[in-house]
Amino acid sequence: MAIFESGNPTLSEKIFSRSLDRSNTELMTVRGSIQKFGFLLLMVFAGAAYTWKLYFEFKFPTMMTFFWVGLIGGLISALVISFKPVWAKYLAPAYGLLEGFVLGGLSAIINDSMKKNYPNIVLQAVLLTFGVAIAVFLLYNFRIIKPTQKFKSIIMSSIMGIAVFYLIYMVLGLFGVNMSFMNWGDNSLLGIGINLFVVVIAALSLILNFEQIEVGQQMGAPRYMEWYSAFGLLVTMVWLYIEILKLLSRFSSNRN
Repeated sequence: MAIFESGNPTLSEKIFSRSLDRSNTELMTVRGSIQKFGFLLLMVFAGAAYTWKLYFEFKFPTMMTFFWVGLIGGLISALVISFKPVWAKYLAPAYGLLEGFVLGGLSAIINDSMKKNYPNIVLQAVLLTFGVAIAVFLLYNFRIIKPTQKFKSIIMSSIMGIAVFYLIYMVLGLFGVNMSFMNWGDNSLLGIGINLFVVVIAALSLILNFEQIEVGQQMGAPRYMEWYSAFGLLVTMVWLYIEILKLLSRFSSNRN
């Protein structure tokens, strides 16, 4: 079904289609997916609170250990879940906790480094992330924005372009080429413009996530796909939060 074409690689037509089992009476629901997403968020907050606490207790080496464990472990967990959705029930909570370690450490560093120019930057980023997510959900729920085929094609193309651009940026960095407009805290118009574009694409990707969860219920996907769908939604939310935090950090250079 073309309806499953999405910029989020964790939610796709093939994975949902492979999961279908007409003999299975335990089917996924939208409510179940949202409830599991809420649980994953609690895991993220728990992990983030722990590494945040380590940073402000001046246990920086320990915090960085958890940061790298979270980064590598989260990546491995995400890859396994993407190929084995049936394991999402067990690995998605672990992914949430590991991702929390990363976000907590990153947020603590950014918050501390910008406490003079932009106090409470992390709190504002969190509130903005949830505010944007709720606004996008309402736009989808009331069908103000409809995920048409053209809409989905634009989002997919944009995400692919962003991925290629970031890959080029990282490769050039390995060879000592510094694209300063990509740095955190850079307040150039080019950097802000690119960052703002990525935030918009990340936000609009939520439209596709919401639709996929809804259609998964209509297709009669098995119950374990609730965990997989919640995981996919969390991936997009994490991406949105990081990009919003980065955007706010750019504005900190203009504050006294």
